[in-house]
Amino acid sequence: MARTAGRAAAPSRAPRADGGARAAHVRAATRYVEAAFYLEHEGEEVRPGRLAEWLGVRAPTVSEALRRLEQDGLITVTPTHRVRLTEAGHALAAATVRRHRILEVWLTDVLGLDWVAADREAHRLSEAVSDEVLDRLQASLGNPLTCPHGNAIPGMAVPETALRALADLDSGQRARVARISELAEHDAPHVLAFLFEVGLVPGRLVEVESTPAAAGILAVRVAGAQPQALSLDVARVVWVEELAPGVEAA
Repeated sequence: MARTAGRAAAPSRAPRADGGARAAHVRAATRYVEAAFYLEHEGEEVRPGRLAEWLGVRAPTVSEALRRLEQDGLITVTPTHRVRLTEAGHALAAATVRRHRILEVWLTDVLGLDWVAADREAHRLSEAVSDEVLDRLQASLGNPLTCPHGNAIPGMAVPETALRALADLDSGQRARVARISELAEHDAPHVLAFLFEVGLVPGRLVEVESTPAAAGILAVRVAGAQPQALSLDVARVVWVEELAPGVEAA
């Protein structure tokens, strides 16, 4: 699957910090809106408890942070405690996610890091790389459409394709891996490492060999190799584009 194309309009930049306290406030706000962005894009309802779990903080800390974010105009909280990003909150989150995903492409495609190491290093580098360097880095990489896991880089025009979870395919069905859920990257980095190791990466052809539902295990062939056992939980974080019979992967 192609990962580069013409560039669309870039998302808004993160606000600049004035002084240490302001910088700390912006960093905290960025963490929350980024988490909300990921959860929204994986189809989850964003709620305080899930944010606390995602960020590893206590519920009172989340409540205070959400109050400040709402005052800053970055989120709204519904009467049923559902958190929604405002236009400004989405712009800040998109800029943050764009930065992380471009760095991941560079770390994997140019420096040769594996997925887990690239994710870790991208977090470390994010605040140190200027916007100008990031823009030039993106251009030098050929304006990639997606991160190494197949998730869209905000600001890029990515063609929409109907996708299904690998866990939902039947025996004998063939598909092309499109993306790996961000939930796996955050909640289970060991799963990300496993998928990288067995070659379940975007663009790779996969065929379901058998689906013994009682055991909760799928047997799949990756690029025609020997069958590989996957738990249904792992197969649910792999999103694929189903192929018609006789169609080969590009």
